[in-house]
Amino acid sequence: MPAKSLERQLSELEQARYRFGPGEAGRVVRLLSSLAAVRFPDAPSLMRFHEALLFLRAFPQGATVVRKSEKLLNTFWKRVAKLRARGEDLSSWDTFEFAGVAGTSMEDTLSFDVARWLIRRMPGKVEIAWDNYEPGRAEGTTWPRFMPLLEDDAFVEADTPWRQWLEAAQGKQGSAEWLIRRFEELAIPERDKAEFYDSLRLPLRWDLGNSRVTRTRNWKTGPDAASRVSTPDFNRPNFVPKIFYHDKPLISRSEVSLAEELGKKPPAFIKLSRKDGEGAMDAIREVMLVRYRELYGTTLGDPVSVVRADVGRGVSIHLWNLPPERRLPLRAYVAGFTWKNGVPVNYIEAIGLCKWMEVGFNTFYTFRGGETGWIYAQVLRCLCHLMGTTCVSVYPYQLGHDNEEAIESGAFWFYRKLGFRPGSPELLRLVQSEERKIAANPKYRTSARTLRRLAASHVFYELPGSEVEAWDRFSTRNIGLHVNSRMARDFGGNARRMRTECSRALAPKLGANTSSWTAIEKTSLENFATALALVPDLASWTRDEKALLARIIRAKAGRDEMQYLHLLQGHHRLRDALLTIGS
Repeated sequence: MPAKSLERQLSELEQARYRFGPGEAGRVVRLLSSLAAVRFPDAPSLMRFHEALLFLRAFPQGATVVRKSEKLLNTFWKRVAKLRARGEDLSSWDTFEFAGVAGTSMEDTLSFDVARWLIRRMPGKVEIAWDNYEPGRAEGTTWPRFMPLLEDDAFVEADTPWRQWLEAAQGKQGSAEWLIRRFEELAIPERDKAEFYDSLRLPLRWDLGNSRVTRTRNWKTGPDAASRVSTPDFNRPNFVPKIFYHDKPLISRSEVSLAEELGKKPPAFIKLSRKDGEGAMDAIREVMLVRYRELYGTTLGDPVSVVRADVGRGVSIHLWNLPPERRLPLRAYVAGFTWKNGVPVNYIEAIGLCKWMEVGFNTFYTFRGGETGWIYAQVLRCLCHLMGTTCVSVYPYQLGHDNEEAIESGAFWFYRKLGFRPGSPELLRLVQSEERKIAANPKYRTSARTLRRLAASHVFYELPGSEVEAWDRFSTRNIGLHVNSRMARDFGGNARRMRTECSRALAPKLGANTSSWTAIEKTSLENFATALALVPDLASWTRDEKALLARIIRAKAGRDEMQYLHLLQGHHRLRDALLTIGS
C-alpha cells in the first residue's frame, strides 16, 4: 500500500475511535479489515495501528468491533516478527508509553519482589542482561553468601569475573532464577532480602512472545464479547461486566460534575476471596511490568484486602491495602486499578490520614482520550466512601512538578476544571488571573512556565462537611522532620534509642498491657510514640481518649487497615495533634 494511502487509512481509524452512532461499528470493522491486509512498512505506523486497536477494544461501538480488534491483537506478534525480520528498528517502542507489545522483549532493573514474581510467572524466560550489567561494590559483600571461596577473588582482585562465578554455581538453572532462589533461602527478614538484592542493581531481560502478559493481550474477555464466557462468576477478578457498547459520544471532562458524582450513593464493593485477590494482584503486576512502572502498592498489595466496584459503562475498579508488615508508619495506603470493558486503563494510589487523602491517578497514554474525567470521578467516589475521606489532595508531581509530561498535557487544568483549588493563596490568585485571560480570549493558552509555577504545591477538593483549608499546610513529611530534629537534639541521632525510650514513655499512658502485643503491634507503638512525644498535653488526655489511642495503634498492625483509618477519624484530639505537628 502506498505510504499516503496507509497514512490516510490510519488517520481515518484514529478519528473513527471517537465517532459513535448508527453505522459507525460497521465503518470501523471495514477499516480494520482493510488495514489487516496491509504490510506495515515501519515501526511508527504499526504502533499507531496497535494503539488504535487497544482503544477500540476498550471503547467499542459494537460487538463486531470487539471481535475484530481481539482477533487482530491476538495475532499482532506476527506483524512485529515481520518487521524484526526486515531489520526494522523497534527502539522507539521501548518507552513508558509504548513498551510491552507482543513479539518484543523487555529489560529493566526490577526490585526483589517484582523480580521474584516475574521469575515465578515466566519460568525459564528471564535472564540477566550481562551486556548492560555494571558491577559495583555490593557484589563483593552479597554474592559470597551464595558461592564458596568467592572472597578469595572478590575481596582482593579488581577484575572478578562475576558472570563466570555465577554460571559455575548455577548448574542447569538460569542465572536469574538461581540467584533469586538463593535470596529466598536467606534466613533474614523480607525487607533485608530486598535491600541486599536491590543493591546489586541487576538488569533482567525477558522475551514477551505472544503471552497474555503483553500490553497487546492483557485484557479480559467479557461474557458477550465473543460468546466465550457462558457462566460468568461475578466474584472472580477476571470477571468483566457485560460489555458496554458506545452508541453516543464519550463523556467529556466538561460534562463531569465532581460534586454530583461524589454525592451519589456509595458504590457496592464486592470482597474477593484470597485466591481471587491473588489473581487481581497478578493482573496488576502484569499491567505495570510491561509499562516499566512499579508502585509500592502494586508490588506489595495484600490479596486478602481486595475489593471491586462495578460503577457502570463497563468500568470496574479494584482497590486494596498493604499487608501489616509492609504498611506506612502513620498513613493508610490504598492502591488500585481500573478495567474498562476488561482493558486496564489506569492505576491508582491513595494515602490517607484521618479524613484527608492524597491521590495519584495515572491513565495510560493509549486511553487518555477516553472518558478520563468521568472515570476519575468514579475512582474518587470509590476511594472517598472506602476511606471516609472529606478532603482530597493532589500532590505536585501529578500537576507537573518535575513532570514534563504533565506540563505538556496541561494536567493542572484537568484538576482545576473539576473543582480543585490551590492550597497557596499566591497560586490561587495566579489561577484566577489565568482564568480571566481565558474568559476574555478562548484561544489563550497558559504557558509552560506558568504551568510549572501552578504545579509547585498541592491542590485540594473539599466534600461537604470538610473543614476548608484545614489541611492546606499539612504534610506527614513535616511530622517526620520534627521527629528527626528531636532525635538529633535529645538522642544523639540514635534512632533505636529514641524509638525504645519514646515507646516506654507512651505505653503506661495507654493503660494497656503492651507486653502481650505482637512484634508488628510494638513497631506500630514505636512509630506513634516518636510522633506523640511532640504532643505537650498528652498526659491530660482522658482515659477514653487514651484507650482509643491504644486501639488505633494496634489497628495499624491489624488485618484491615481501613479499620485503623476509621478509628483514627473518630479520635478528634489525636487528629488535631497530628495536624498541628504536620503543619
